[in-house]
Amino acid sequence: MITRSAYETSLANYKIAEADVAVAQAEVTQANASVEQAKAALDKAERNLAHCTIKSPVRGTIIDRRVNIGQTVVSNLSVSSMFLIARDLSHMQVWVSVNETDIDHIKPGQNVTFTCDGLSGEKFNGTVGKVRLNAQSSQNVVVYTVEVNTDNTGQRLLPYITANVEFQVRRDPNLLIVPNAALLWYPGSAAEVAAEARAEWKRVDDQDEQPHAGPDPSEPLKLDKQAEGRGTIWLLQNKVVRPVEVTLGPSDSTRTEVRPVKPNAITEGDNVVVGEFSER
Repeated sequence: MITRSAYETSLANYKIAEADVAVAQAEVTQANASVEQAKAALDKAERNLAHCTIKSPVRGTIIDRRVNIGQTVVSNLSVSSMFLIARDLSHMQVWVSVNETDIDHIKPGQNVTFTCDGLSGEKFNGTVGKVRLNAQSSQNVVVYTVEVNTDNTGQRLLPYITANVEFQVRRDPNLLIVPNAALLWYPGSAAEVAAEARAEWKRVDDQDEQPHAGPDPSEPLKLDKQAEGRGTIWLLQNKVVRPVEVTLGPSDSTRTEVRPVKPNAITEGDNVVVGEFSER
């Protein structure tokens, strides 16, 4: 049992305490709101800061810097290139310009060898990746770009270096090849030709192209009419030459594959005439 006045005093204190709790809770709620607002402001500031840092989309080696130090970069839809970056220099491509007359011989996976002007004496290997279809035409000459993939683990190849490329069109380990000069040389007179071979040749007059009976040792010799895709090479034997008719194969503009019309007419190591000179 307490007095009436003590009860009223306790009740008043209780209500005051409840009011204080409500005020404190309101202050906490307001503080939490301030914290969330501060967090939102921090997040916005961090995003704006991140926008001020330009990051490369790939890791690699910088090939070219296209902006100057201190230059202002403007953020817009048409962003200019700042750096040219190579992702992996251990694998490179050679872009080869191939004339339309030769493009039919180029196939994906084909073996390729090439040399570089700046790396004289070294030969590199590669394979054809693909032939680009967007050909370029200049002065009525159509040129296709062929991608050649090559390994560059040793980092010997550099970007933009000039390469001289040879495509392996066909491989045959048992070919006979002769210098192109051997297909152009012709004996100056019948006296240079072996006696047993003279009967197969006739002198042709340069004006009327009519053959004369029997060779004249003082006149040049010519074969009657050679079929297309055929040629003649001359073998040196005992200071005289003997003609061998051959079928012509592919040529790299320096040497040409030859196959004798008569089997075993020539063998590897035979002396083929490519020219002559007179001693003074």
